[in-house]
Amino acid sequence: MFERTSGVLMHITSLPSPYGIGSLGADARAFVDFLRDAGQRYWQVLPLGRTGFGASPYQCFSAAAGNPLLIDLDTLVEDGLLTPGEARGADPHGSPDQVDFEAVEELRFPILRKAFARVTPELQEKIDAYAETQAEWLPGYALFMALREERFEGVALWEWPDEDILLRKPKALAAAREALRDEIAFRTFLQYEFHVQWQALRSYAHQNGVQIIGDIPIYVSPDSSDVWENPRFFKLNKDFSPKKVAGVPPDYFSATGQLWGNPVYDWKALEKDGYKWWIWRMRQNMELYDVVRLDHFRGFESYWEVDAGEETAVNGEWKKGPGMKLFRAIEAELGEVKIIAEDLGIITDEVRKLLDESGFPGMRVMIFGFNSWEDNCHLPHNYVPNSIVYTSTHDSQTICEQIMDLCRPEDADFARDYIRWDGKEPLAWAAIKSVFFSPAAIAMTQMQDVLNLGADARMNVPATLGGNNWKWRMRREGMNGEVASFLRRATVTSRRHKPYQLTPEERAELEADAAAEAGTDEDASEAAETEANA
Repeated sequence: MFERTSGVLMHITSLPSPYGIGSLGADARAFVDFLRDAGQRYWQVLPLGRTGFGASPYQCFSAAAGNPLLIDLDTLVEDGLLTPGEARGADPHGSPDQVDFEAVEELRFPILRKAFARVTPELQEKIDAYAETQAEWLPGYALFMALREERFEGVALWEWPDEDILLRKPKALAAAREALRDEIAFRTFLQYEFHVQWQALRSYAHQNGVQIIGDIPIYVSPDSSDVWENPRFFKLNKDFSPKKVAGVPPDYFSATGQLWGNPVYDWKALEKDGYKWWIWRMRQNMELYDVVRLDHFRGFESYWEVDAGEETAVNGEWKKGPGMKLFRAIEAELGEVKIIAEDLGIITDEVRKLLDESGFPGMRVMIFGFNSWEDNCHLPHNYVPNSIVYTSTHDSQTICEQIMDLCRPEDADFARDYIRWDGKEPLAWAAIKSVFFSPAAIAMTQMQDVLNLGADARMNVPATLGGNNWKWRMRREGMNGEVASFLRRATVTSRRHKPYQLTPEERAELEADAAAEAGTDEDASEAAETEANA
């Protein structure tokens, strides 16, 4: 299914911009240019949804809605919906290295409302046409957000004081739609702008030979329009609070496991309905991405279920998931979908069997292999062709932090020897080359590793809230020619970049480099021969 290729993982929020957070505008296109110049086929992003408390893209208010904070303000200026001065007012003047989500949101939404106030009749026709194509989810989401943010002052779904609204009584919903008509229209406008800008960026990526890998969290947020509109598909209490929640038992990341708090699915109810909700979800994501990564794939075989009142994930139990029945239903409806399985964590023979039967490539992460006493599946020489492999991930430490700060001395020595680091190039670059030269079909690296960054650049620490989670940003100068040249060389040399994809300039440069290296080798050989004769 997948050719021998490579790519870079970096979330949209991590892009540079003058407005405190990455967006879908010029800097995103500049990153596409960087990937093109670096010979990369894939750009992997994290979920694009509207985040809530903690700013985690894995806890969104909808499985389909885009995050309005990613809307590019300069594009709105070009479209006549904002003035340059209004756009500049969105700059929180914070650190260029981190996103201050609270400051960004506080400044951004009043400015977006100004843009909404300038919607012309012609633009409104386009918004209405878009809304018609998204009728399965957009009206419900827009009403949910209007109720949550305006009427109920941001409280969680299960704390809504109006029971008729909570239980979706038709008369109560009709009255709410009328009373919140303008607010619903504003939320619809935001989704239209996100959609138009995202599709423009995706089209630009395709024009430059770059495809997008998107991430689908297995679960949805308990405080979401998905739960509110589809309570029968989740294990909930009468007030819509979760009865059973998801997580994982103690593992590599946490001694007490990870308690995510997401409501678990009622898979029997979903199966009885023909898995229509999941088919809709997959269709929505395929309109956004070229390839989808299914987060927590092992949960489709068996998932860890914990009582909602527990403080850790230790006291839970395994429950059977839908297995191949779900994936067969998706394929029957949508045809072949390009899926990557995130099969990390506690993997059993049953999970391996499901992965084999699905045919999806699994994941491997290099830093998990740095143990001098073990020879495990995360070391590049053990990668199988049908896999997608990473130097590190958004949920882990970077290569540099792992080797320099976290490994035991003997493991750090092993790691440096394994990646053949000679101290003359950045440490992470040696690791990237090791992964790129592996047998795996797709080799990926985080942008933090491309830039040889350490602990300060970590994206997320699983099972924790707050801190610096999700905040890392790249400076604009990180997208430079030297870095692109390194990635291109590693990609071409490892045969992950087809010769016909090279521009004439790239091919000439590589041929010149090869000739220069050959000349160096000849000079060295001549010198050695002269010394021997002497």
